[in-house]
Amino acid sequence: MLALGLDTSCYTTSAALCDDSTAPRQMRRLLPVPAGERGLRQSEAVFAHVRQLSDVLLPLLKEAPGPIDCVCASVSPRDGEDSYMPVFQVGASHGRAIAAALKVPFFETTHQRGHIAAAAWGTGLASSRFVALHLSGGTTDVMLMDGDSISPLGTSVDLHAGQLVDRVGVALSLPFPSGPYLEEMARKGASAARIPVSFEKDGINCHLSGAEAQLMRMIQSGEKKEDIAAEVYSILCRTVLRMLTTASDQTGAREMLLAGGVASSHLFRQLLLERNEKRRTGLQIHFGRPEFSGDNAVGAALIGLKKLQGVE
Repeated sequence: MLALGLDTSCYTTSAALCDDSTAPRQMRRLLPVPAGERGLRQSEAVFAHVRQLSDVLLPLLKEAPGPIDCVCASVSPRDGEDSYMPVFQVGASHGRAIAAALKVPFFETTHQRGHIAAAAWGTGLASSRFVALHLSGGTTDVMLMDGDSISPLGTSVDLHAGQLVDRVGVALSLPFPSGPYLEEMARKGASAARIPVSFEKDGINCHLSGAEAQLMRMIQSGEKKEDIAAEVYSILCRTVLRMLTTASDQTGAREMLLAGGVASSHLFRQLLLERNEKRRTGLQIHFGRPEFSGDNAVGAALIGLKKLQGVE
């Protein structure tokens, strides 16, 4: 069985093919963002997806090992009737049309579920009950996963992890999205953990806007760019581990899965694992493959395949 997945997020046009015998295949293309800007308006992003989707989809379909048996697309950012963004309608409408033309089933999923499914692929999670943390430009969400059920646990109440990376990166004259460029800069700097973590009284809902303000003041005062970049990863690492340990205390789950663009950073992974070991939390932290952690359609294809097989 072969599933086609589509995901048209605020950052990336993505398509993927998954079957039950080989590794997923994918094609992705970032949305074009003018220099100095921190993203696109929804209308601009929709138009970019319309222009790019065929360029991503057609080369992938030429590599298809057989006929497509189903199509699955992300239709909204996350679960919930109030979760909506116009960008996802590009992938959803194209997916429905392709499925109708091929006379195969069309399945819906969410961008967040796709991220978790893609990150979980090949990680060897021992249980279907684990804590997932989705770190991206639009989410800093901690959830308890129990089979197909998602229970929200906490989030950032102001600024999301990916927004912090991108806003500081653009302020440092880096391209958008800024993650890979800021990471490269951070590796040349040193952090003194100068920015304290900030949480609500529950210990799991965090604040990152204060960190942004401090980092912007450091930029304005002319401090070394590499050290500022290193402080970004320091505050994110310390905040994330606090969120994970609190989530574990609340749920009893010890396995953690991190997904999303921020979680694809090798530096972030290194720092988080080192801190987790140093603190002896006992948490088992899993990361998806870097290419399956940023925005992608692999998760949508995997979910479609499971639905076709009757697993979900």
